[in-house]
Order: sequence, then C-alpha cells, then structure tokens
Amino acid sequence: MAANTIRAAATLALLLGSATALAAQDYCGGLGAEGIWIGGAEASSDLSGAAMFQEQMALVLDGGEYAALFTLSSPTDLRIEAAGRGGTDPVMDLFDQTGTLVATDDDSGGNGAARIEALLEPGLYCAVVRSYANAPMTAFVRVGRIEHEPLTEGLSGEDISIDDSVRPCDAETYAEALMFDVPGIASASEAPYWQFELPEGGPITITAENETADPLITLFDSDGNWIAENDDAVGLNSRLDLAEALPPGTYCVAVQALSDTTAPITLEIGAYDAEGAMRVQFDSGNIAPPLDGSYPVIDAGSVRTRLRQDAMIDNSTTWFSFDVPEYGLVVVEAIAAMEGGDPHLVLFDDLGRKITENDDIGSGLDSMVAARLNRGTYLFGVKDIASSAPVPVRLVLERFVPAE
Repeated sequence: MAANTIRAAATLALLLGSATALAAQDYCGGLGAEGIWIGGAEASSDLSGAAMFQEQMALVLDGGEYAALFTLSSPTDLRIEAAGRGGTDPVMDLFDQTGTLVATDDDSGGNGAARIEALLEPGLYCAVVRSYANAPMTAFVRVGRIEHEPLTEGLSGEDISIDDSVRPCDAETYAEALMFDVPGIASASEAPYWQFELPEGGPITITAENETADPLITLFDSDGNWIAENDDAVGLNSRLDLAEALPPGTYCVAVQALSDTTAPITLEIGAYDAEGAMRVQFDSGNIAPPLDGSYPVIDAGSVRTRLRQDAMIDNSTTWFSFDVPEYGLVVVEAIAAMEGGDPHLVLFDDLGRKITENDDIGSGLDSMVAARLNRGTYLFGVKDIASSAPVPVRLVLERFVPAE
C-alpha cells in the first residue's frame, strides 16, 4: 500500500505539471510553452529599447527546465546569461519563434555560468535553461543588450590555458592553418588557436571531438571580436552551427580542453550542416524527431493496457513512438536494469510539442512521466545521463481510462 501511495502521489504531481503545459501557448514551437516573460509581461520584455537589462530568478526542478521569453522590435546585439547558485551548472539553449535553435552554451559565463552573445533579428525568442547534472537548481537569468551590465564574468575571469594577451588572428605564425573539410588534429596545449579563411563568406559548422579532452571552442573574427562559443553540444564534444552567413574574411577558433589538455582534439570546419544541427537536438532530447523515417524512431505499438520493452540505452536519446487508441492517463517508466544506470525521459506529441519530462522519480534514479492524452500518436525519448556506453533499461507504458 505504501508503494502504491507513493507512486500515485508522484503520478498526480507529474500529471498536474503536464496539464499546465498542454494549456500553455505555443511559444518557440512548444519549447517555451511554460515560459515566463523576462520582463514580467510581453509588453515589458522587448529588449531592443529597454533602459536596462531584465532579470529573473529561475527554479529548476529535477530534470526540468526554465524558459525565459523576450522579444526584439529591431536588430539588437544581445547578451543572455544564466548563473547558478551553490556551485550548480546551468546549460542554456536559445530558440527563435519557430523552435529553431539559434545558439547553445554551457560554461562561457565563467565559473559554470552560461552566456550567449549574438546579434539577433526582430522577433520572439526563448532562452531555455536546465541543469547540466539534471539536479535541482536555482539560477539567475539575465537578458540585456551588450552595453548593459553583465551578470557573469565571462571566460576572461577564469584561469584558462590560453594567452589572452595574444589575439589569435594577429599573426599567422601563432595560429595553425585550418582548411575546409580537412580535420586538424592536435591537443589544446599544442594548438590553442586555429585560423581559416572564408573568401566568400557563408554559414558554417565547426566541430571539436574527443570526450577525454572535453573541448571548448570559441570563434573570433580577424579583429579578435567574439562571435560564438560552445561546450558539450554532443556529449562532451563541442559543435557550432552558424546558420546565419558570416561575411568574407579571416577567422580563428580558440580551442580549450576542460579535462585533459594533452589529449588530441579533432577540429573540423565545413559548410553549414542543417541536418546535422537538427540531429544534435534530436540526440540530446531537446527536440522530437519527425515521424517520416528520416531519423530512427522505434514503434512501441498501441497502448491499450500495458506494454513492456527492454532496450540498450546510452547518453544519446533513443526515441519511441506509440499510439493512444482513446483518451486516458498514460504513464511511461524507465527503470535501470543494472546498478549505476540513470535514465531520463521526455514526452512529446506528434507535432513536436514537449508535454513533460522527468529524471529521478522519488528517491531513486529511475524516471517516470504521466499525462492525460487524447487519441493519437506520441513520442517519448530516453537516454542514460550517467553513461556513454549502452546500459540495459526496462521501459513500461500503461494506460488508465476514466471511471464510468
């Protein structure tokens, strides 16, 4: 009886959260459905002409997220920051009104804080903040123009291995040459800067890979101006997807290793990879993949009463689809089948709107989501946040119909 009572209470709590999400507006393709206007209301959340920055305190529960909504009435150089309290580590993704990822960051604010600086076009945006460790977190979120006072120190406030007195594009002899579609391989201590040419400009994608090193990459123009930065886009690897075309010129990439500075890092630059950028979001569980066969989705079947399935899960999200034959309460559980497993669940409808997610239900590491669902097709994603190697996870789907 005690176990049933605990499970019922947990299900009710998740269900109440899900009902709120379903009733919310469809901001940023559903990613900001539970978002809060950074200025308290839409009218006061236009940062283009604001006299000062806007800031709020965000409470992020286990496996949850906070979405700050804001608008721009004209093109604006903006700084968006998230600083956790008590040593917590926020991760931030910036999406436009359509739900397209604009930028992502983990540690560019220094001391674990997230920081994005970008020239943004007019429109509505959602800054989605979550905890890197999927643990409860209290954080301050600030959105302001570049001339407004920053919340975070930036990487210049940290003890990093790169010589900040030397701008990477000042001297060709200082930066290693990087060619398009030709990987450059060196440790961060051997080659802290790489330089490349964009004679015709254009959108680009830059990747840095070696999880042992845990690379962090920063892109500068020829004058040493910061353009973009990323850490941990794909596991511990980094990726910059710059969909907006860069002007012709010389650019440099600063490479840091947050773990092993002697481990070789494979750095590569190429034309903007839109498909790859979306795949990163599918793999991370931030966005649900389409059901057109272009991305692997396992058909779990129709949930009439109860379904059970075992799967090998790693830290890249595995997606499942299922059908609900008629209205009812659907519960999805992910249970670690071995010690040390830590599954995380996220639930979407077939249009890609997030309904709810969960990590660590109760006092354990297993996960559970619950929602009242109408007849239709839905997707859930599961990943193990504790292991990059596949671990066994038992998945259970149950449907409960209203009493007559």
